[in-house]
Amino acid sequence: MPDGSHLTGRIGPNAVLQLAPAMDRIAGEAARRALFAPLGFDPLPDATAMIDETRVAALHQALRRNHPDAARAIAIAAGRGTGDYILAHRIPHAAQALLRALPARLAAPILTRAILAHGWTFCGTGTLAARSGPPVVFTLSDNPIIRGEMAPAPLCHWHAAVFERLYSRLVPPKARARETACHATGAPACRFEIDWR
Repeated sequence: MPDGSHLTGRIGPNAVLQLAPAMDRIAGEAARRALFAPLGFDPLPDATAMIDETRVAALHQALRRNHPDAARAIAIAAGRGTGDYILAHRIPHAAQALLRALPARLAAPILTRAILAHGWTFCGTGTLAARSGPPVVFTLSDNPIIRGEMAPAPLCHWHAAVFERLYSRLVPPKARARETACHATGAPACRFEIDWR
């Protein structure tokens, strides 16, 4: 990718849209509007258009900065909402039924390949790779949502919640995702493990 490509990267609108109801429930609508408006997200963007990843990152970073006690819960709720949206609108119901009917050892690789094929929608100009499992391991290099941040603990709760929602609905219900390494803590990439054993 050419230098400066991160300036024109795009992320799917659910990285913003699903934060809104989560924040309304947890922090209140007034707090959400105060956070969203300075970044140009009030009113909310069109649900069909990809969004500049730098604006999405600015929103997620402002959430963590301005609401440190609630940011994790809001990001997790938004990630679950994103997963639910994908299940309702992006994965055909027949494919979902097939995945649920298959043993986890067969369903998981199919879902993993599908996520990799569409990873650009929630990873922007970051690079997503995966290793089969269990546990399935995703690595996200140069994650634009945390680009330039430093933290003592992993920050990518939204991504982890998206993964967990998809695997727990389409592979085994007990699938759980956790971020085991984060670029913001100094790791070379963000690393997510999804396990159901």
